Amino acid sequence: MILSTALRIFLLSLATFTSQFAHANSAPVTLASEKPIESHFQYWEDASAEAELADVRALPDRAWQTNPSGKATFGITDSAYWLRVEVQNQTGRDQLLIAELGYSQLDDVVFHELSGGTLLREFATGDTRSFYPRDVDHPNMLYRFHVAPDASKTLYIRVATQGTMVVPLQIWQQNDFYEAAANEQKLHFFYYGSLAVIILINLAVFLTLREKLYLYYALAISGYFLFFAAVRGYTLQHIYPGAPFLHTHVLLLSMPFLAMFSILFCMEFLQVRSNSPRLYRALQAMLLFEMLFFLSAPMLDYDTGIRVAAVSAFAFFSLLLVAGPVAWAAGVRAGVFFTIAWTPLTIGVSATAGRALGLLPENFFTEYAMQIGSGLEAFILTLALADRLYREREQKIQAQADILKQQKARNEAQTQLNEALTHDPVTGLPNRNRFEWMVDEQLRQNPNGRFMVGVTRITQLKEINRTLGLDRSERLLKAMAEQMTRLASGLPMVHHTVDARGNDERVYQLSGDSFGLLVNVSKTADDFQSLDNALKQLAEPVLLDNIAIEPNPRFGAASYPEHGKKAALLIRNAHVGMEMAPHGPYQTGLYSRKDDIYDESRLTLMSDLREALHHNQTELYYQPKISLATGKVVGVEALIRWHHPDRGWVPPIDFVPMAEKTGVIKHLTRWVVDQAMNDLKALHEIDPELTISVNISARDLSSPELIGLFETRIKRYQLQAEQVIIELTETAAMDDPHRGLKALNELTAIGLKLSIDDFGAGYSSLSYLKKLPASEIKLDRTLLQDIESSDSARMIVETAISMGQGLGYRVVAEGIETEKSAHLLESLGAEMLQGYWICPPNSLEDLKAWLDVGRQVTGRGDVYSSAKRSARPRDV
Repeated sequence: MILSTALRIFLLSLATFTSQFAHANSAPVTLASEKPIESHFQYWEDASAEAELADVRALPDRAWQTNPSGKATFGITDSAYWLRVEVQNQTGRDQLLIAELGYSQLDDVVFHELSGGTLLREFATGDTRSFYPRDVDHPNMLYRFHVAPDASKTLYIRVATQGTMVVPLQIWQQNDFYEAAANEQKLHFFYYGSLAVIILINLAVFLTLREKLYLYYALAISGYFLFFAAVRGYTLQHIYPGAPFLHTHVLLLSMPFLAMFSILFCMEFLQVRSNSPRLYRALQAMLLFEMLFFLSAPMLDYDTGIRVAAVSAFAFFSLLLVAGPVAWAAGVRAGVFFTIAWTPLTIGVSATAGRALGLLPENFFTEYAMQIGSGLEAFILTLALADRLYREREQKIQAQADILKQQKARNEAQTQLNEALTHDPVTGLPNRNRFEWMVDEQLRQNPNGRFMVGVTRITQLKEINRTLGLDRSERLLKAMAEQMTRLASGLPMVHHTVDARGNDERVYQLSGDSFGLLVNVSKTADDFQSLDNALKQLAEPVLLDNIAIEPNPRFGAASYPEHGKKAALLIRNAHVGMEMAPHGPYQTGLYSRKDDIYDESRLTLMSDLREALHHNQTELYYQPKISLATGKVVGVEALIRWHHPDRGWVPPIDFVPMAEKTGVIKHLTRWVVDQAMNDLKALHEIDPELTISVNISARDLSSPELIGLFETRIKRYQLQAEQVIIELTETAAMDDPHRGLKALNELTAIGLKLSIDDFGAGYSSLSYLKKLPASEIKLDRTLLQDIESSDSARMIVETAISMGQGLGYRVVAEGIETEKSAHLLESLGAEMLQGYWICPPNSLEDLKAWLDVGRQVTGRGDVYSSAKRSARPRDV
């Protein structure tokens, strides 16, 4: 307050010294031919604001002060001011004149016209009165009068206002005034038209891009538009001429309105939040102040409101003037534009505010400085926004090009990976998963059709491999695959499809020594002779390196719908049919339920499994996983083991699939989860950081009890949920995608981790797999079989690792049986290893001993460095 008062006194004294008292001229305003009218006046301050015309006329001449320039600024005052001007007509004709007070914000103006001491007319106007009637349809305070030849008249003008007392008095020839007013109107029309165009352009950009920056700028410019229209009196003249009270509040509201959105634009345009936290907090404080001012403006009297607005304008625009260089120094390109644009606006606002407070004199600069500055600011910032749009467009185009390039690379990698995952690496034939998908799709499209799944197995392949070596056996497989494809292409009853790359698919490789195809029975007319002739050709010896090799193939078939309605069951039954003696003249063994020797024994096996689970006769073995980064054991995988009293050790492959089909899997999973949690608690005595992996099936995902099972067991054994990993094969995850994804999301929501097991063994949708809430994938051991000797195998594994890590998964390689494979996988980027080279599956007690030995030998549990010492032959 002290600084403001001192500044006001200094500037007022300077203005007074340079303008008001430079000359003392009490001569009348004279009208002479061919000479412009030089306006000047005398004034008297009525401190009580209660003087009448008679009181003023009775004042002595020494009470009046002279203003030779015709323009005066008295600041914000409660006094009334009386102006006196005598006009003498020295021309030979009657003069039509207009007296103009060129400031539209004066509240109460009363013109008194006297001739020879006689009051001829009195006219009251001002912006606290209704706009009409006025002598002239113009926002300024105007009074029309005429002076006869060689006569004179005296005008007494009383002026009172709550705002700034600015009294620029000008006496005009009537024609000259209209001409000057028309020229000024053109300039104002250009100014307001330019602002309107800028507002509309930025609103259009906002509606197109939905970027709030352009909305803030449009609203800020709208604030300037409204402010200048109100301060110039155009809103009172054209919008609400009969509501002067509304005019006062519109003017007060326009100031914080333009300030609020200017601040928001500044923060967004200059990215202040990230570049200068301190400046950001200062702008936030200023924004809060302007919001409070905006809300309280309708309740403030005009005098208080205009003082608050003028003072806050100094702080607000000065603060924004600092924001530009700060952003510029931080390397923000927009800071350059903002600094250049805001400098003239700040100067203009300072001049306008100084004029409003009475600190600066009334002249062209102080009258139009803010309007000129705002026009320059709007023009420069519009160029800046255009530059920003151009650069954003260039960046988006470049980003889109990069995205397309990356997408193309990903598509190519995915195509190669899909090709590797769905085709055999030796023969190039589509694999079992591709065959199952094709058969199921065909059966779905033709549910009433008649089809037959045929399989062929090269029974001598193992002997050929042992005798002639892997290279020759692969060449034999390749030769036979080519022969099968050639023979199948000549059989119209063999169903064929075309893959995404345009390749014709007729023969599929179901495993290393087995092939399959789908026969459309409706195209055979029950005559399979041509197909049987092709099979006889396959049974003939194959010449390889001048050696005639007997492949000794066997053929089996299963019919749809008699022997199954799903591809997996038809393939299984076709394999069973292969073991049955062919009936009739054909080479193929056709499946028969009555001759299926596996069903009864497996059903009995399920009954025995229920009994074993009930009496706790099954047990869990554990195989460690190590981290390549630390060499430490980070977790173990729980593997079910069952020693049948009559059958001996029963491999999990013999009872787990049947348990899934019969519903016993629910009891099996419950027992495994309970036992694994209990054992993990015991293992935590050795290493509290160990995790445990538990395998679940697709059937488990449909059980509503699964989540409750994990929650209760975790709570019972006082474990952390994140230390429990659920392992699920990618094929199981695809069994019922919608239900499976929902169940997995619920499990991971309680803190459990998800691992995709046997990754790469199944034909799965990668777009679906990436939706799974998994944290790791386990590469299937079949992908790693030839990694030491085959470049293509290494390429496939590297692609799978890169893709898995690209999707955010940790990658585990399982089935590691040699040190060379371990080091190779480490170089390819695998993060964890699991396999017999490190440690085979062990009982809980053996595992504890193994962990203790590893800790004692290495001193930190680094089993990777001592894995060679610990490795032993695979258990059978």
